[in-house]
Amino acid sequence: MKFRANQVHYHMMLLPGLLLLVVFSIIPMAGIVMAFQDFKIGLGIWRSPWIGLQNFKYLFELSDSRVIFYNTIFIAVFKIIGNLFVPLTFAILLNELRGRIFKRFVQTVVYLPHFLSWVILSGIIVEMTTTDGLVNQVVKAFGGEPIIFLASNQWFPFILISSDVWKEFGFGTIIYLAALTGINPALYEAAVIDGASRPQQIRYITLPLLVPTFILLATLSIGNVLNAGFDQVFNLYNPLVYESGDIIDTYVYRAGLINAQFGLATAVGLMKSVISFLLIIVSYTLASRFANYRIF
Repeated sequence: MKFRANQVHYHMMLLPGLLLLVVFSIIPMAGIVMAFQDFKIGLGIWRSPWIGLQNFKYLFELSDSRVIFYNTIFIAVFKIIGNLFVPLTFAILLNELRGRIFKRFVQTVVYLPHFLSWVILSGIIVEMTTTDGLVNQVVKAFGGEPIIFLASNQWFPFILISSDVWKEFGFGTIIYLAALTGINPALYEAAVIDGASRPQQIRYITLPLLVPTFILLATLSIGNVLNAGFDQVFNLYNPLVYESGDIIDTYVYRAGLINAQFGLATAVGLMKSVISFLLIIVSYTLASRFANYRIF
């Protein structure tokens, strides 16, 4: 009876989260039908005319559709790559430090940006990249001309990718550091006896033992191929960089809430959700097969 009572308490703790999930995620799914309607606010869902797959057909006829899908995949893929390799490299370098206090200080400092919202960070980035900002001061110090980074289609994707990696690599570092603590110290001691240098220990011990963690994170990241980061892009982009920075989520926002094309916006969002769901299934299948990672 005591065990069952504890189970009841656990389920009671889950109720607030489940209630939020139902109210904000499950019930709104009824709006998916708008993807197949010529939705009119005055008519509502029940009386708006049914047009089948016309919204999807219209989507693929738009020249903008190719741009937003390309931008989304390009930005998301390079964010994934950066958030895999930069934390791995930094964790190995941080692990080589011998000063425990300094090591913990650095770990804390690089982890802090993860807790800041893109509203705050975008303001910092905007100030740093203005013509009189810190970045352009450095450019001018080396004899270059000021660059309007957030109005340049050449530089804007780089700003998005690099700032996202800077924000999140501290969190990724913690995952790799946790994996490093699981390595048997006896392996390093044996390597020292055999005359292995520090680089050789990293190459033949550290890296091979981090491969399973790397594979796991890489496979789980497949599900984020279409998630380029709405919060970041929305707070940094402008009409001058739509060509290189407009992604699926920002397009849905403009089409649905600004241009009132609710059917088209819902169709785009639905297609993205279906593709992302399939990618998540693929990623967890690969994670189960190659990294022995299972949720159920």
